[in-house]
Amino acid sequence: MPTPSPADSFDAFDFAPAVRRGIADAGYTTPTPVQAATLPYALDGVDVVGVAQTGTGKTAAFVLPILDYLVKEPSGGKKRPIRALVVTPTRELAIQVTEAAAQYGKYTKLRVATIYGGVGKGNQRTALRNGIDIVVATPGRLLDFMGEGVLDLSYVDVLVLDEADRMFDMGFIRDIRKIVAAVPEQRQTLLFSATMPPPIQDLAKSILYKPETIEIGERRDPAATVTQRAIRVAESEKQALLERLIQTEDVDRMIVFSRTKYRADRIKKKLDRAGFSAVAIHSNRTQGQRQRALKGFEAGQYQIMVATDIAARGIDVDSVTHVINFDAPNMPEDYIHRIGRTGRAESTGDAITFVSAEESAYFDGIEKHIGRPIEQIRVDGFEPPAMAAALQNAGGGKKRSNPSGHRSRQKSGGQGQRNGKGRAGSGGRGRNGGRGQR
Repeated sequence: MPTPSPADSFDAFDFAPAVRRGIADAGYTTPTPVQAATLPYALDGVDVVGVAQTGTGKTAAFVLPILDYLVKEPSGGKKRPIRALVVTPTRELAIQVTEAAAQYGKYTKLRVATIYGGVGKGNQRTALRNGIDIVVATPGRLLDFMGEGVLDLSYVDVLVLDEADRMFDMGFIRDIRKIVAAVPEQRQTLLFSATMPPPIQDLAKSILYKPETIEIGERRDPAATVTQRAIRVAESEKQALLERLIQTEDVDRMIVFSRTKYRADRIKKKLDRAGFSAVAIHSNRTQGQRQRALKGFEAGQYQIMVATDIAARGIDVDSVTHVINFDAPNMPEDYIHRIGRTGRAESTGDAITFVSAEESAYFDGIEKHIGRPIEQIRVDGFEPPAMAAALQNAGGGKKRSNPSGHRSRQKSGGQGQRNGKGRAGSGGRGRNGGRGQR
């Protein structure tokens, strides 16, 4: 099919009136680049692979086509079969996708259910039995319900795999293949990912039919709106350095990443004692505690969130101005995911990585992965002794006695019955039956 021209307004798309009204109520007028590039194909029922960093608007790129399709081609009969399935790697992300569907679909009569582990099954099971149009689920709980016969995926018309690379990182690829095997071959599949490692490329080839691949930005490159810096520091001085930066940087909201749950709790307690408002989030927290922490952070109750990598995906707060890698990640991909929590929705942000002597190899791997050096700065009083002596002898290195980074961070833009007929004229597989004719 011919390549559509990118749209500069949501008005350019033929959304159902109820969906258009939901978009307007959300205050969105201009699609992000990934939305402008993806929506023409997704609305036509074509399979899509969308590659873009987090915070670029991928959720709306698949939620809006789902809502539009289900409104225009409603289910027949009294009982609502599941027509769209969105699979996400984490509970937080599943909840956020559901909230987006509820926001954009507030003027439709579509029902959405969120299915994830860590909570009781009773309410989720009841919602499914009452009839649901869209299910947003994590793999484990979804497979549990499939095994119990609680849900029927044989009517799914649209399958979305969100954050596919993260699902691979978390060991869900085998589960994903089981889920894909349970949905009809005649369907539309949308796969979104920040990166495309070989296993995800293989997955895409095996489950999508003649997909359009949309790639926004460089796969291995962090968002251009994020300023990246690093500070070499002794391990024992990291906490004091963190507190110095909170005082000297122009911090609105900050996420601090720690390698372990125990360390995250310890950092949070020390910040509390220093008079900062902080909250910790990691897998030892109950779902309720994690949701309260996220809501408090987003509402400004807490200035600082200390997190393990469980939060590197699934935190979608536009006003995070700083990400601090208290511990340098040992996987370069995690670095990309972490710093993607700032510089979102076309606002700017700062990412600063603390690098102890023991973490030098990790830092070298990150620079190799992103294909360029990260600016290294110095803060008076925090150079490791050996490095301080070497720098003094060499007379080199960049020195910043009071790093402030006081830059303005203004946002520059907005963010049927199963009859086998499908959508006419799209030329894609999706609901046109192309897969069934292979």
